[in-house]
Amino acid sequence: MEAFVALLRGINVGRGNRVPMAGFRTLLEQQGYEQVSTLLNSGNAVFCAPSGIGGMAHKAISHALVETFGISVPVIVKSAPQFAAVVAANPYAVAEPSRLLVALASRAEDLNALAALEPLLSPSEALHIAEHAAYLHCPAGVSASKAASSLLGKLGRGVTTRNWSTVLKIAAALSRLPAGNPSRPNPLRGTASLT
Repeated sequence: MEAFVALLRGINVGRGNRVPMAGFRTLLEQQGYEQVSTLLNSGNAVFCAPSGIGGMAHKAISHALVETFGISVPVIVKSAPQFAAVVAANPYAVAEPSRLLVALASRAEDLNALAALEPLLSPSEALHIAEHAAYLHCPAGVSASKAASSLLGKLGRGVTTRNWSTVLKIAAALSRLPAGNPSRPNPLRGTASLT
């Protein structure tokens, strides 16, 4: 068994694409995933599943979201080691975690496309594209950033974005799963909620 996180893009923002987190948990449990828990209201769920499902899970979850809620949104699935690599690759020391955006994608080309943000950066901002994620640091705040606005808009259609505070919360949730922590025993079936 291995621990994974599923990240949905663009849900529960405004009136469109509403997905209740209790319903999201149930959807994942019906897929056969174990130890399912959700975090915040932005479409984050951690779970345990057989190793190697990561490449297929996002398609199954996407299909189930259409069938259950009638919405089609990008779904990014990362294993606990992949997500740990996202945390480790952050090159910025940030005083305010809400001012660092982390973009995650299923495909490397979607991350590489974010290089188009470079001309939009203000002098104080910085963009770093790594293997598993892209990092946009906006010291003056996300709402004042043209690059952040573009990332959260059409340019970022192939990625999903979380601020650094949420990334750390997800990493902590993954570490609490037995499969996400090799020193803990294998998981038993069960559910929990962090919302």
